[in-house]
Amino acid sequence: MTTSTSEFPRRRRMRLRLNRQQINGLVWQIVVVAIAVAIVGWLWSNALHNLSVRRISTGFAFLGREAGMPIADSWLAYSPRDPYVRAFIVGIVNTLRVAVIGIVLATVLGTLIGIARLSSNWLLSRLAAVYVEVLRDVPLLLQLLFWYVLMQGLPAARAAWKPIEGVFLSNRGLVLPAIPIEEANLWVIAAAAAGLGALYLLRRQLVARQMADGKARPLWPSALALLVGLPALVSFGLGASWTITLPELRGFNFVGGLTLAPEYFALLIALVTYTSAFIAEIVRSGIQAVPRGQWDAANALGLRRSFVLRRIVLPPQALRVIIPPMTSQYLNLTKNSSLAVAVGYQDVVSIANTTLNQTGQAIEAIALIMAVFLTISLGISLFMNWYNARIALVER
Repeated sequence: MTTSTSEFPRRRRMRLRLNRQQINGLVWQIVVVAIAVAIVGWLWSNALHNLSVRRISTGFAFLGREAGMPIADSWLAYSPRDPYVRAFIVGIVNTLRVAVIGIVLATVLGTLIGIARLSSNWLLSRLAAVYVEVLRDVPLLLQLLFWYVLMQGLPAARAAWKPIEGVFLSNRGLVLPAIPIEEANLWVIAAAAAGLGALYLLRRQLVARQMADGKARPLWPSALALLVGLPALVSFGLGASWTITLPELRGFNFVGGLTLAPEYFALLIALVTYTSAFIAEIVRSGIQAVPRGQWDAANALGLRRSFVLRRIVLPPQALRVIIPPMTSQYLNLTKNSSLAVAVGYQDVVSIANTTLNQTGQAIEAIALIMAVFLTISLGISLFMNWYNARIALVER
């Protein structure tokens, strides 16, 4: 069998043409990147020149100096004698307190409101619609100020409201019963988290083995051992204390328990209620995106509406529509937490502003704020994209 020699030059010319296109594209990318780097370099050199003219030092050496600023609400041990880096860590933890707890509460509340909007009960669906429309149309800052002023208008600690035993609500914030968290308790929590991860891997293995041989294997003994036995063993070995401390009124304030400051409580309520209104619309639209035939088929089989929602509509089908816009709402809640400065809650933005005023390190302080929010936002995006990829339909 002979091969025509005219085919080789044709293939060679095709490769050269493709290589030329690739080279052109690479050259343009290098040019664009070089222009961007030149602009950033010019801005940076200009900033350094202006700072040197005004005799303002640059760099992050100030993080090792004594902060001298008080932080009223902190889960970490802190004193004004600690360095600025410790103050920034406390601010990051305070930001995460708002973001993580706010995301969980907003997701739960928004899902319930979104389902309520589709309820056959006319009154319930109308109330859910009013909730969504009112909270979406009022700016978040106004809602935040409203809740903060409302918290300040509550009675003093001596006349605090007591809805249930051990819970107090006053202008000092919300006081709840709590368990003292010590090092031993943290190890028990870590053991429970490790057991949960091991149980997840074990469940996947059992499912794979069942798919291979068709034999079902019980999971509950392993779940009992990993989620109950392992933490209990660690708790007994380390002597962890799980005694619940109830708050008590002594003088003009409460002692013991967990106190949610009015600034934190107002910020959390505003973020949760505002974001949940948007999440409710995302959940409603995701459920309505599922074909009506799914509901009709389930109704023909006599299945309950709650069962259809849990097992047929929401997790397996609607989530694929809900997750991408839900990620945007999580990012919005995290970034909107910077409004904490309006009510005096000391998150990373508030602490950076105080640091800026004390040290004059404006560029460094703003760069730290940007780095913190960029890291948190990228973490949320990576996790949500990973979860979205896991639940996505795989085409065959």
